[in-house]
Amino acid sequence: MFATGFSGIVAEYILSTLASYFIGNAILQFTLIVSIMLFAMGLGSRLSKSFNSNIIFYFVITELLLSVLVSFSAIASYLVYGFTNISWVVIYLLSITIGLLIGLEIPFATRINNDFEELRLNISNILEKDYYGSLLGGLFFAFVGLPYLGLTYTPFVLGLLNLGVSFWLFYVLKHEISKRLGRLIKILYVLVLSAIVVGACFAKPLVLFGEQAKYKDKIVFTTQTKYQKIVITKWNAWYSLYINGNQQLSTFDEYLYHEPMVHVTLGLAKKKTSILVLGGGDGCIVRELLKYDSVTAITLVDLDEAMLNLGANHTIFKDLNKGAFANAKVRTVAADAFTFLEQDTGLYDAILVDLPDPNNVDLNKLYTKAFYKLCHNRLTKDGVFITQAGSPYYATKAFYCIAKTLRASGFYTMPMHNQVLTLGEWGWVIGMKTPVTASAVAHLEINKDLNLKWLNTAAVKGLTAFGKPLVDTSAIRINTIFDPKLYVYYKQGNWKLY
Repeated sequence: MFATGFSGIVAEYILSTLASYFIGNAILQFTLIVSIMLFAMGLGSRLSKSFNSNIIFYFVITELLLSVLVSFSAIASYLVYGFTNISWVVIYLLSITIGLLIGLEIPFATRINNDFEELRLNISNILEKDYYGSLLGGLFFAFVGLPYLGLTYTPFVLGLLNLGVSFWLFYVLKHEISKRLGRLIKILYVLVLSAIVVGACFAKPLVLFGEQAKYKDKIVFTTQTKYQKIVITKWNAWYSLYINGNQQLSTFDEYLYHEPMVHVTLGLAKKKTSILVLGGGDGCIVRELLKYDSVTAITLVDLDEAMLNLGANHTIFKDLNKGAFANAKVRTVAADAFTFLEQDTGLYDAILVDLPDPNNVDLNKLYTKAFYKLCHNRLTKDGVFITQAGSPYYATKAFYCIAKTLRASGFYTMPMHNQVLTLGEWGWVIGMKTPVTASAVAHLEINKDLNLKWLNTAAVKGLTAFGKPLVDTSAIRINTIFDPKLYVYYKQGNWKLY
């Protein structure tokens, strides 16, 4: 029961993580998957009373089925995800089926153990071991399974664990099973073990095959960290970075994004000494900041240490950011941006926020009034703040929600946008403690000595020119931790046009 409790909880986490990756909105998916599985476990417990004999046999069969389903859950999900848009159906069906089988385990085990212990000890020991196993399973998934084995191999570890424990039970109690059923079980063990071993050997290419089908370009790098799925694809001589299936940049045109963000911000800043970057683990923002001799200290905070390692050491990013992380002026910190700001006591002349789009409740926190107030507190009197704000056209309400939330946090704001060829029309919102106008931005002079690829003085004038919003923005509410509106606006965007 310790082992089955371990496997059961990890199976829930695997399916929840898959659902978060393929469907989005981690909190919602974890809530739904766990709730569905608990409901299915109740159904399984109810169903167990229909079995009146051969309980050991049916317990072993349950474990064999669980071993197969859990082992191949990730492969099945990736393959369906690659070729259809119904991966959510497969994940929810797996959740129901696995939950149903887990629900059979405890009643079956309790009835088997009834011949060896009196009721009070039996119930106590069964539940105790199951709950202890759940704790260890959670720790295993968080600190070993997801970060080191990933979603590719963790399911096979669980499958082998289920298989091994059930075989041990079968071996100990084989005298309680008829010879005919015993022979059948032995054959099934050989078949299931063979399937799991073969599946584990071919798991990585199968997952990559399914994942590749979803990307238009060739995948050249993929890894599952404890925070996110990172994928790099290649087309001709250019590379694209994806996080959880969402494109973050392309080496083809990233300068159309990073140059306006950095050089307009520093152009408005009266002092350019100490800079804080939140996100931006690819190193491109740091690359642009290092073009200013007056910048003496850059602190970059990114949640995922794996992303920081890629930015610092992977050939693609080292070439792209010109080895920015190796510069003595740069300090990288692997931490949550919100937590970092709560604990930090420094003041910065510029704060640049380059975080993934707020497409779920987790990321929503980093676009709230509370977060922006923390940024406001860490900014010098004449400092400049800027955040990426998504697309003013694909997600209009979300874009203006960010601007309104910044104003509610004490900032004077100025929206800005540019056409990024691989992303479409993309936007930022500038924030300052003193009034900032489009005229101030339009009159910025871009120093030719910066050797920029695209941005020049003439181009700056168009960055703050907006037409009318594509939708009514008059009723947009600000985004707070306790009333998260932004990710809802984001989901309501015109992303099908993209």
